[in-house]
Amino acid sequence: MPAKIAERGLHLPADVTATAEEASNEIARFDAEMGGELAPFHAVLLRSESTSSSRIENLTASARAIAEAELGDSGRRNAGEIVANTNAMKAAIALSDRIDADAILAMHRSLMEHTDPEAAGRWRTQQVWIGGGNLGPHDALFVPPRHTRVAPAIDDLVRFAARDDLPVLTHVALAHAQFETIHPFPDGNGRTGRALLHAMLRAKALTRSVTVPVSAGLLTNTESYFAALTAYRAGDPTAIVIRVAEASFAAIANGRRLVRDLRAVRQEWDRRIAARGDSAVWRVADLLLRHPVVNAALLARELGIQANNAPRYLQPLEKAEVLVESTDRKRNRAWRAPEILEALDAFAARAGRRRSE
Repeated sequence: MPAKIAERGLHLPADVTATAEEASNEIARFDAEMGGELAPFHAVLLRSESTSSSRIENLTASARAIAEAELGDSGRRNAGEIVANTNAMKAAIALSDRIDADAILAMHRSLMEHTDPEAAGRWRTQQVWIGGGNLGPHDALFVPPRHTRVAPAIDDLVRFAARDDLPVLTHVALAHAQFETIHPFPDGNGRTGRALLHAMLRAKALTRSVTVPVSAGLLTNTESYFAALTAYRAGDPTAIVIRVAEASFAAIANGRRLVRDLRAVRQEWDRRIAARGDSAVWRVADLLLRHPVVNAALLARELGIQANNAPRYLQPLEKAEVLVESTDRKRNRAWRAPEILEALDAFAARAGRRRSE
């Protein structure tokens, strides 16, 4: 039975509170830095957060596989699930102005509607457990509450999330830990819980422009993250607050490096690309920062370039070695930007990526 926290008082050591406050300031500073030149970086950081959150659950894929899955390539299941996680993150941010039970269900529905449509967006109706064997929970590492207790526990969590008397990052970390303790779904709890974390960061106005890839920081030490959740369930809230704060510092440092790498690539392209200043070639080049694998349909949707005109704007980029065609087929042709994909894979490696698909 999870403790009720809607109205519970909170007393943390001064050093923990100070660390969380410093991390909050860093998040706000990073958000402000990116907000001024946002064109490509909101989408890049959102995808990076979703990828890292999925990797915590051992769902791994290369940047190329994920980008191809965004175009509709269904050949790699992990990549497809990571794209679904991005959709859940988008839903979380869109619903951040009303964090309630329906919003949490909508986040889960966006995450699971393709992989488990029967369970997507529904509270679990059975007992679940973490660790141990498949036959029963007797040797499990953690046994969440009985399914009949999920809805009341979520209502308590929603009331807690609505409080305005707690420091933001501390508030968000504890809400996330409580959600993971309730474990309201048969699958997808970790990814939905981290989406909820970002919904609260946006709702509390700590982030206004970008998604800080906190999961990339958690991924650097998943054992510490899971241990912090275990400590929370035993009644100690300090560890999860410290872990989320530390993850924020690591994620911001990694995110800044990713942005620097992408800027450097884009500046180098300016030197190599031969096109008129008013050519749509430059718009395609900017699009590649957000979508490093493109096809004619994507150019039409994002830039209004008709499919039969696409080669006119892609060929100068191929000649400049910005793009490489991914297939020699006449149908379903796609082009990829290797330098952008390498920067994204490097970000994942720094975050502690286990292995790629």
